[in-house]
Amino acid sequence: MHSSFLSHANGRYFWFALGLITVSASAYILHDPKQPPNGGTWLGYTLGSLGLFMIVWLAYLGRRKRNFAKGWGTVRGWVSAHVYFGTALLIVATLHTGFQFDFNIHTLAFVLMCLVIFSGFFGVWAYRVYPPERNQLKKSQSINDLFLQLEEIDSQLTRLSSGSDNEVRGIVNSAIERTVIGGGYLDQLLGRDNSKLVLQGSVVDNTEQQRALDSLLEQMTRIQGLESTRLSEIVRIFGARKRILDTIREDIRMHGLIQVWLLVHIPLTFALFAAMIAHLFAVFVYW
Repeated sequence: MHSSFLSHANGRYFWFALGLITVSASAYILHDPKQPPNGGTWLGYTLGSLGLFMIVWLAYLGRRKRNFAKGWGTVRGWVSAHVYFGTALLIVATLHTGFQFDFNIHTLAFVLMCLVIFSGFFGVWAYRVYPPERNQLKKSQSINDLFLQLEEIDSQLTRLSSGSDNEVRGIVNSAIERTVIGGGYLDQLLGRDNSKLVLQGSVVDNTEQQRALDSLLEQMTRIQGLESTRLSEIVRIFGARKRILDTIREDIRMHGLIQVWLLVHIPLTFALFAAMIAHLFAVFVYW
């Protein structure tokens, strides 16, 4: 990750952002107003105007990612600038406030800005890390391919267990029928497995198919001959089934986190613009 957008153009935007922070901090230190530092001084207005421009410009990244018109730079360059100038915005906006905070619309705008920036950092990281991890996890297969493999494995297990005794057949069929993939939104985000298994007349947890595997292995200690060979094959295939289920759940988890980020970051951005409008209205109309 550090060799891509963070070091884009030899860290060009890092140095620009560092320069902006240095100039802003130096001006704040040297500024000697006749009142406590706040957004109402000439420096406060200057830093506030700069911060407003940066907010609008940074918000444009979402649109820029869909605009590949020649002459507007690269997406990697925009992401690099987004990260570094987003960090600089935290400093600029804080200096704009003069560290004066209260329960009002101005502080609300500042808090929303911080939430947008930090959620944006997570989004940049997630979009950089999760897609390659998902591809590596699935070995470049689609989620549909994995579900097809799962269906094929379930069919194999059903055929193999049809010749086994009732207990083995019941374990296999129950594990297949009561396997849960996905579930509620929180279950997806946590990669939670709510699979169940009917064992000796009771419904028990079968998280990661472990209870079913343990029960089948226990059965192997009681039988011999051809049935033992068949059961060994069932256990082997069940292990492959477990691995596919783990892959599917992890893929769903990473995809869900990206979707949640969108559901949080975009509304927060609109809320920030609304708070900024209210902030400007209060400053220029009531002050």
